[in-house]
Amino acid sequence: MKQVNAQLHQWFEDFHLHPEVSWKEYRTTEKITTILQQMRIPFYTFPDIPGAVAEIGQGSEVIAVRADIDALWQEVDGIMQANHSCGHDANMTMVLGALALLKDLALEKRIRFIFQPAEEAGGGALAMIARNVLDNVTQLYGVHLRPVEELPLGKVAPAIHHGAAVFLNGSIKGIDAHGARPHQGKNAIEVLIALQQMLYTLHMSPSTVYSAKLTKVVADGGSINIIPGNAQFSMDVRAQHNETIRELQRRIEQGFERVANMYGVKIDWEWMDFTPGAQVSEEAAKIAEKSIIETYGSDCLAPAVITPGSDDFHYYTIKKPSLQATMLAVGANLTPGLHHPNMTFHTDALQIGANILATTLKNAAKGRIE
Repeated sequence: MKQVNAQLHQWFEDFHLHPEVSWKEYRTTEKITTILQQMRIPFYTFPDIPGAVAEIGQGSEVIAVRADIDALWQEVDGIMQANHSCGHDANMTMVLGALALLKDLALEKRIRFIFQPAEEAGGGALAMIARNVLDNVTQLYGVHLRPVEELPLGKVAPAIHHGAAVFLNGSIKGIDAHGARPHQGKNAIEVLIALQQMLYTLHMSPSTVYSAKLTKVVADGGSINIIPGNAQFSMDVRAQHNETIRELQRRIEQGFERVANMYGVKIDWEWMDFTPGAQVSEEAAKIAEKSIIETYGSDCLAPAVITPGSDDFHYYTIKKPSLQATMLAVGANLTPGLHHPNMTFHTDALQIGANILATTLKNAAKGRIE
């Protein structure tokens, strides 16, 4: 156990010091496969994308675990760079740690370890699904560090109920005008303001968590005395449930049409990077709950985490509805928060997460809850 814990910190430091953005995780993949070779674990990679898949055990049924391996591209201390403020360096470290703890055990089922690229950019889970990583998989587990306001160090939850998210890029095509003659143009800034007001009118059930907001607006006529007719904008739309976000999308599109008619402009838009909300399996969550208590006692167990954040992990259950899945939430005293450029956490969480994940996968491979 001590040897595995020392390896966890070595692996984490290496991943942390060499972050790579989505679809560029080739050095990260090489490091993962080097570790797998050292542990003498069978694995394969892909000819066209980064990522790797390893497997231990035997039998026709497969229990799987997924680790996301990409980093964010963001400004850190005034410099744009890849940065593991998402915590994926910790996630893949915990999954490798679980593998190290399980590799020499006699297992009743196969356990598949999926090291997935491009969670942050979207499309990573879909790419892995297209490459058949879910073949024969009946249960899927994930793991993720949580910010301190959700879970402190020493607490682990058996499920994360992520919300759904979708993004939009749009454009407004009006008519430029001289600042002295606004009546001759169609002001894109006025249209942007109307779009913002339209978002305020999207009233859903107050018992439903949702939000829709403008996150980027660009309107520039080239000079201060030119009223811009054209503009670009972006939106971030979120909801706790997939049905709610689909209804939000429908109402936003209706709003675009009303605003375009009101101002006599053309509004074009494109939805992108949809990430579904969580569909947590009661069976998988029960196995995770039992495993948390078995590993560290009932004081370690925390209630399921409900968060408006999103994760493409949930595409696996969308594309394979029979799949039983849950993502474990690991407390780490993580501050100031996920995606903050200076995010930090207590590295004792690596060992806690690896140990509980190993117990969870072992119990899942037994196929029963005692």
